[in-house]
Amino acid sequence: MRAVFFEVSVPRVLVTQALGRVWSGAYFARTAPVRLGEVEPVLAGPRFVEVENQACGVCASDLHLVHGDVDPRTHAAALPRAGRVYLGHEVLGTVRRVGPAVTSLRPGDRVVMQSRFLGPTCHSQELEPACAACARGDYCVCERCGARRGPEGIGGGWSDGYACHESEVWRAPDDLPDDAAVLLEPLACGVRAALRALPPPGGRALVIGCGIIGLATLQALRALAPEARVCAVARHPQQRRAAERFGAELVDGDWLEATARLTGAELFHGYFGNRTLIGGFDVVYDCVATADTLGRALRLARPGGTLVVVGVHLARLALDLSPLLFEELDVRGALAHGGETWQGERLSTFDLTARLLRAGQLDTEGLITHRFPLGRWQDAIRAASDKRSGAIKVVLECGRG
Repeated sequence: MRAVFFEVSVPRVLVTQALGRVWSGAYFARTAPVRLGEVEPVLAGPRFVEVENQACGVCASDLHLVHGDVDPRTHAAALPRAGRVYLGHEVLGTVRRVGPAVTSLRPGDRVVMQSRFLGPTCHSQELEPACAACARGDYCVCERCGARRGPEGIGGGWSDGYACHESEVWRAPDDLPDDAAVLLEPLACGVRAALRALPPPGGRALVIGCGIIGLATLQALRALAPEARVCAVARHPQQRRAAERFGAELVDGDWLEATARLTGAELFHGYFGNRTLIGGFDVVYDCVATADTLGRALRLARPGGTLVVVGVHLARLALDLSPLLFEELDVRGALAHGGETWQGERLSTFDLTARLLRAGQLDTEGLITHRFPLGRWQDAIRAASDKRSGAIKVVLECGRG
């Protein structure tokens, strides 16, 4: 079985980072940490399932691994991981085989990968009792992810298929179209991001970055906080068009001046071109999370406001954190998906996202812009990496080419 994977090798990452500055082919060279190889999925435990993949999206986090854009000194790099990371997690597939103790799935079921790429959880390791996070459904922040008492899965979304514990996938309802199911994982990330800090009725929210996660967050805000005013920063033409179609007001030009105009905040000028605001947005969702965007986001939130960090950027950053103190801001992370409380009900982010899709409150039209067979995975990476291609979501169609 073909699978694209990332070898956890600091020397390979460092070589790729160095060569990548002068040669784009470095990311696919023999020295690169990412490669296509042959693996064999096995049912490593009685509650394991084997999935045959249908289609998988290319995520920004995958691109960070491909480009070696990972600092081994970051928190995430120190967390326990296998020596090989299989790329691709926005994947729809069909259950092919099940172990003898599997109770939730059967061959032929359509499934979406849920917690598999986040690492081991209490459920996948069959640890009882589960930690507090897993017990409430927040497998994304499992407190015993390093126990590793059970076998590991093989393969990922950029593969012909994969094998994993039955708790690591989510059964897709029969009435959920295939393209919606492929997009369910990134849409769920947006739903969780919005729920980490919903703006108050009549409040103002800003989404920075309108890639697929930013557009998902924007749509989730429109669905879950319909009385809020939602603004967005979108860099590329296709993202701007999509953001406007989903009901956002675009922030154009100078972010500080635009925020002052949109929110009534007061703009102040200091020395050496330093500028800042008093006032601003109730909640800012940074779906890029570079030093530049985070530094700006902290100055765009009103006193007592909230910054939700949604984007994944595995680098150590240098930025001005003084707004945290002087504006008494809250900063919250939003990692993937887990369990949510909505209208008095506790349910998984995937279940809530599927409910919003069925109700027409989330729209997937036009989000998949490019499709490539698995054998052209390098072309898919190029299209997803260069937004001049018009890409929003690039999808690999597994089992083809």
